[in-house]
Parts: sequence; C-alpha cells; structure tokens
Amino acid sequence: MPRPSTSHERTSGRSWDASYNDDRPAPWDIGRPQTAFVRVAEDHGFAGPLLYAGCGTGEHGLLAASTGVAVLGVDLAETAITRARAKAAERGLDAEFTVADALELGGLGRTFETVLDCGLFHTFDEPERARYVASLSSVTGTGATLYLLCFSDDAPDIGPHPVREEELREAFNHTSGWDVVSVEPSQIQTTFIESGIPAWFAVIRRL
Repeated sequence: MPRPSTSHERTSGRSWDASYNDDRPAPWDIGRPQTAFVRVAEDHGFAGPLLYAGCGTGEHGLLAASTGVAVLGVDLAETAITRARAKAAERGLDAEFTVADALELGGLGRTFETVLDCGLFHTFDEPERARYVASLSSVTGTGATLYLLCFSDDAPDIGPHPVREEELREAFNHTSGWDVVSVEPSQIQTTFIESGIPAWFAVIRRL
C-alpha cells in the first residue's frame, strides 16, 4: 500500500525522491555539514547510537560517524539513501542508512541516545509536527538529546514552513515528553543562498 504524501510533497507537487533526480543538487544538499552541527561535533556532543532523521545524502550522519558513534540515517528518498551509502563507503565510515518514514520511527524497533534533525521539522505542517514528536518519543528514552536546525520566522518566504520559537517550545513541551534546553539564532546554508538563511538551532532533551 503506497504511503500517504507528506504536506510538503502535496504543496510542491513532487515526491521527496524527485528532489534528488534533478540536474542540480537539491537546495539543502550542499555537500558538507551545516556549521551548527560541526560545532556539536567539536564539543563532543554526539552520543551513540545516533539517529539522523530525514538524512538526505547523509552529511551530518557521516560527520557523527567520523567521531566514532554508531549512526543510522533514515529518509523517504531512496535515491538519497543510495548516495549516502556510497559516501559512507567512499569515506570508509561505518554508518547505516535506510529508507524509513520519520513519522513512523517506532517501526525501526530501536532506541537512540542522540537524534539529528537538519531542516526536517520545518517541512511539516501542524498535524505532522505532533506526529513527528510522538514518533521521536517512540525511539528515545529519558535523557536522549535532539539537535534540531530549522528555518526561523525571520527567513524569507521561499519554501517550507518558517518556525517561530514559540512553536518549537509548544511542539516539544513537557506534556509531549520533551524539554527545550535552548533555542539560538543560527543559519542554514543552501545551494542558492550560501550566506545562509535565518534559522533556529535547538537543543531538546527527552524527559
């Protein structure tokens, strides 16, 4: 049975996989990790096992794997997963990548100490956000850490849903089993605005 389309797929009129079959890279596929996650690696902030939700072609998962933690990256786009696996092999890094739905993570049958989200949360509409938070809860235990980078409400109106700080705090509240430790202004580099798009970088802890 085919999976239901996500709100982003319905709005854009194309599948996530189609984004990786254009002549040019997907706008978010810059071929290197975002600076916010590089800083986490430098501060030894990754603990394994680690889940990279919406991993695309895998750059942040490979960054984490280079620090020695066990990594699983998941994405709906089969083409992206194939490329992530190829990158891991080329770089000699032990990282696992598989096709899976971030809204149905419980099906993985695994739990994680760290979760990375680079530009996934802001693709969801409000009902999907609630499902996503519940999905993350199903694969994390007390003390797990989520690092989340998303477009902020200062971002230009160029794509997915910009996120207000209050929306982050509402989505990951104590009732949902999470605590927002910090939310800081940041940037997301893209292939078309390399100087960066205004973003939030949040550190969120599982209660």
